Amino acid sequence: MRTLAFLVWITVSMIACNSKKEADLLVFNGTIYTVDTAFSKAEAMVIRNGKVVALGAKIELEKQYACKEQLDAAGKFIYPGFIDAHAHFVGYAKGLSEMDLTGTIRWEDVLHRFSDYKTGDTSSWIIGRGWDQNDWPVKEFPTNEELNKRYPDRPVFLVRIDGHAAIANNKALELAGVKAGDTITGGEYQVKNGILTGILIDNAMDKVASRIPEPSLDAAKAMLQRAQANCFEQGLTSVHDCGLSYDVVEKIEALQKNGDLKMRLYVMLSDAKQNYDYLLKRGIIKTDRMHVRGFKVYSDGALGSRGACLLHDYSDKAGWKGFLLSKPEHFDSVARFISTHGWQMCTHAIGDSANRTMLEVYAKYLKGRNDLRWRIEHAQVINANDFHFFGDYNIIPSVQPTHATSDMYWAGNRLGADRLKGAYAYLQLLKQNGWIPLGTDFPVEDISPFKTFYAAVVRKDAEGFPATGFQVENALTREQALRGMTIWAARAAFEEQEKGSLEPGKLADFVVLDQDLMQAPEAALLKIKVLKTYSGGEMVFEKK
Repeated sequence: MRTLAFLVWITVSMIACNSKKEADLLVFNGTIYTVDTAFSKAEAMVIRNGKVVALGAKIELEKQYACKEQLDAAGKFIYPGFIDAHAHFVGYAKGLSEMDLTGTIRWEDVLHRFSDYKTGDTSSWIIGRGWDQNDWPVKEFPTNEELNKRYPDRPVFLVRIDGHAAIANNKALELAGVKAGDTITGGEYQVKNGILTGILIDNAMDKVASRIPEPSLDAAKAMLQRAQANCFEQGLTSVHDCGLSYDVVEKIEALQKNGDLKMRLYVMLSDAKQNYDYLLKRGIIKTDRMHVRGFKVYSDGALGSRGACLLHDYSDKAGWKGFLLSKPEHFDSVARFISTHGWQMCTHAIGDSANRTMLEVYAKYLKGRNDLRWRIEHAQVINANDFHFFGDYNIIPSVQPTHATSDMYWAGNRLGADRLKGAYAYLQLLKQNGWIPLGTDFPVEDISPFKTFYAAVVRKDAEGFPATGFQVENALTREQALRGMTIWAARAAFEEQEKGSLEPGKLADFVVLDQDLMQAPEAALLKIKVLKTYSGGEMVFEKK
């Protein structure tokens, strides 16, 4: 009888073992923030074929699944992979081979950095980005006089931190055919005493930038892979790239298909006829790592370069309101065309006049509540009478919290106290629809999602200034900020059913952090480290 009982036990055990479902990875011994509707937590997670199949207690999951591999999280904290809802991935990649001018404290500091600069794959051009005259003792734009002395025969093109102004030397201007007295809609070739200063504002940059040689395919591949590695190191598994041409999209798609690029990209095509024709012919693009269905439109420039279009004069420049980058008729025609095809319109709008212009155009074609998810990128300065447009027409404010903490030192000078109240108003914007996607705008700002989180929740700079926070009435809660960097960012790209939270059926894109974003002290938030990053269940980064 004992022998029979033992055989029965063995048989039952074998049947139970064989009835387990096969899976690839069991993640356990961690705190898993699922970021589902209930904001629930779990201690273990099962992954199969790149997707989450189950969450719960380890002991229960082991009864149901036979996993090939296991990841012991060692008591650490697991979150959905971060999604940057507004960035310039390709631009960031190119910038990695260019001169970094961020943190320069005066124009002479910019010039000094040239001594160690290597041109990389930009032929004879000297390219740089990151200077900001607002950080200098003399806060006026520099002139290119010294550049002309140092580089009389070599073109130089240095882009301001926000990407909405640049300084070029005379050689670069000559190659582009720019002359004193030239004019352009939505831009300015700055002249002083009848002579070009080299400062190019907004659309005036394009003529010079178009002469810069493109990197080779091998160089471009290396740049993109380096950018991808940096993103994975920061826990970013998806990026919304705001404004690419169709030919760049095709090159990236080929790299993704070959397995050379694993970053997931939601791409907005640039506002150009060839890009509209391309998507019209091909249709919405949707692969595992590439999604294209929207267009990036620019309504105005940036506040820092006084290119943002305001309803009233700049407080620090009488008689100047900034300007729109195109005529209102252009925005209307674009909105009409995009609405006809069911695509997504995503418009850069900084100033309160630019925002009002675009909100009114959007309202005309959205015609009330809808699920087209048209976006206003930045939504930076909003007139008190215009917030309602976002809720009335389900317009999505796509914001970048670090803009608030980067601009707070001088934004009041540009806008004045009353107008500043409607600027960087993230909580007020969130209330319009109940959700808000967050991004960085890198390389304009730092790539770190932890800086996004910190700026959204704490509203201070890295040194803890100001002590009480900048306009803290518009700070987000930690849960709101996390949702903005995950599920709400996914929703802004029509991808909330496949990513943005750790739930059965969704992509196993997740990060392992050494500290808890939801509980860490304020001072520790910027010190949190990514230990591992997974994309589709595959580890793509591990901290050494």
